[in-house]
Amino acid sequence: MQDIAARAKQIKLVIFDVDGVLTDGSIIIGDDGEEYKAFHSRDGHGMKLLQYTGVDIAIITGRTSRVVEHRMQSLGINLVYQGQKVKLPAFEELLKTLKLKPEQCAYVGDDWVDLSIMSRVGLAIAVQDADAVVKKHAHWITPSKGGKGAARDVCELIMEGQGTLQDQIERHF
Repeated sequence: MQDIAARAKQIKLVIFDVDGVLTDGSIIIGDDGEEYKAFHSRDGHGMKLLQYTGVDIAIITGRTSRVVEHRMQSLGINLVYQGQKVKLPAFEELLKTLKLKPEQCAYVGDDWVDLSIMSRVGLAIAVQDADAVVKKHAHWITPSKGGKGAARDVCELIMEGQGTLQDQIERHF
């Protein structure tokens, strides 16, 4: 765990996949063709707290959905890359735009499409119910499942590693 804390301390950007990470992976499509997703409120709160500490958050997802756009707007997340069937170019654009090195980034994924970025970042994270191959390539696995608190686990891990978690807790007293 000491290695994980050292990695977390260096993080300036956390990148999340959506389906299977910020959601449980279910894709619900209504009769009207509209797509619906369920997000966990504590995940969103953790993401807002992490941003408050100065860590940026980005989304790279293979699907395109208006609900993702709305959810990220509500969380103040502007670095949103949807429709990324191949995710690596979006990651490289983020590095260039934010002037970051790969080791200053964490990536949270659950499936094989996430491996190209996970293999390059300073802190590769798999959600608890991720594919076995993805877990094998992760530095850390969340205690919670995707869409069930995994993003909050990640945010708290980063804040703990950077010494900002206790300050965020105390803000709520």
